[in-house]
Amino acid sequence: MSVTHRLTAPAPGWTTDTDVVVVGSGVAGLTVALNVRRAGLRAMVVTKAMLDDGSTRWAQGGIAAALGKGDTPEQHLADTLVAGAGLCDGDSVRTLVTEGPDAVRRLIAVGAAFDRGEDGDVLLTREGGHHRNRIAHAGGDATGAEISRALVEAVRRDPDVELIEHALVLDLLTDADGHAAGLTLHVMGEGQRDGVGAVRARAVVLATGGMGQVFSATTNPAVSTGDGVALALRAGAEVTDLEFVQFHPTVLWLGPGAEGQQPLVSEAVRGEGAHLVDADGVRFMLGQHELAELAPRDIVAKAITRRMQEHGTDHMYLDGRHFGAEMWQRRFPTILASCRAHGIDPVTEPIPIAPAAHYASGGVRTDTRGRTSVPGLSACGEVACTGVHGANRLASNSLLEGLVFAERIAADLTARHAAGGLPERVVDVGAARAARPVPLPAPEARAEIQRLMSRGAGVLRSAASMAAAAEGLALLAGQTRAAAAEEKPADPRVETWEAANLLLVADALVTAAAQREETRGCHWREDFPERDDAHWQRHLITTLTASGGPVSTLEEP
Repeated sequence: MSVTHRLTAPAPGWTTDTDVVVVGSGVAGLTVALNVRRAGLRAMVVTKAMLDDGSTRWAQGGIAAALGKGDTPEQHLADTLVAGAGLCDGDSVRTLVTEGPDAVRRLIAVGAAFDRGEDGDVLLTREGGHHRNRIAHAGGDATGAEISRALVEAVRRDPDVELIEHALVLDLLTDADGHAAGLTLHVMGEGQRDGVGAVRARAVVLATGGMGQVFSATTNPAVSTGDGVALALRAGAEVTDLEFVQFHPTVLWLGPGAEGQQPLVSEAVRGEGAHLVDADGVRFMLGQHELAELAPRDIVAKAITRRMQEHGTDHMYLDGRHFGAEMWQRRFPTILASCRAHGIDPVTEPIPIAPAAHYASGGVRTDTRGRTSVPGLSACGEVACTGVHGANRLASNSLLEGLVFAERIAADLTARHAAGGLPERVVDVGAARAARPVPLPAPEARAEIQRLMSRGAGVLRSAASMAAAAEGLALLAGQTRAAAAEEKPADPRVETWEAANLLLVADALVTAAAQREETRGCHWREDFPERDDAHWQRHLITTLTASGGPVSTLEEP
């Protein structure tokens, strides 16, 4: 297999080499780097901003694992399968829940300090879809920040983990056999590594996070532009389950027209007893599900959206006034500060909330060792689809998935290296040059992509809404090709590369979502409101055609 598509970019002006190059510096990427280093392999971490600027640091609620008395991996497995709405891979989920507790203990050994009770045990809380208290948290509601801090410090202590910050990954490099042999990237800095360069490597690991910026309102940071999924598609890899984008039910509503990254109000707030209410103070989740406000996220997001439609409003409320000031300050200091910064005091008033794009359950298709369909290319974390999440991620399984499958990738690479299966790779320069260059949209296309996706492929979808989104995306793509043909292309730079990635993943998402004619998990079709196991309890696998457009194929039963 050879790479057939690449972003329009200058030829690399510099080259370096390593054994394993990891793209991304969240819990998944840093865990891979630390573990392959322990095996004596050289590791390089490439990250888009600073080392601690990824999605991990924004995770508030915690990390789920069967650590508490009376809890078992089997119970965790059962809750995960229910949330996944019939599309979880059983082997992947069993791997997650059985290896998860020890993985969390190893994370603690690295230096992550979780909140503990007077008896010294890790404090555990509940979130939506869990029937047990199994969410470990840190700093009250700053779990991701604490995990990121511990892993970043561990990486910085190892002088043999090489770091390249402020670097946008561009495309995969392969050898003559189609095996991953490195990647191209653009470094936003000065000095020897400035501009477009190349990293040659024996193995490439994608841990680039999600693609929430494809929507106007999201909890994802600005760097989450689907770069890893787009790179994988251009490299010929299979991606799957892209239609299952989880919208977090409780995101701080900042007014009509608010765009970009929105403040999250963690599910743990509901786990501690906060209620969802409408403007009249009515708890509308009662009777909707046995767990009421702690139902799986797709159910809660749909209930909020329905209530908003019924009332003709664009937000509902989360009421935690009964917590009192001391509990807000102790348990949720980050959320309290965020709300107050926007003029809302949760101690004395309900918090206005609305669903916003939060997590991509789908991504680059992998096996339980993190291997993709492209030899030598692995993926973990939100960019990957391991099969754990199915049609809807169970709350706080994401950090655990990144941790567990990162460890498995490192173990796989270590074993292959010991067996002589990670030889040095020679980049097939001819194939790299022959790959079809993808024209770049103008930077302002980003906002238009987000508007199209939010209107046509958000919480509520229909054939008509997604056809409108697809038509708008096709128009943008046509304008981009026309500008390139008229020799008026957009300049190759970060903003246009990101816009190209967003356009590709948006197109792929809509292609899959339009094809799945049912409602399942966080994919909600107004025109097909029922779940249809007879036809659709299977995955859609998306690849690129020779012309560069996405096509989705239903896997064999």
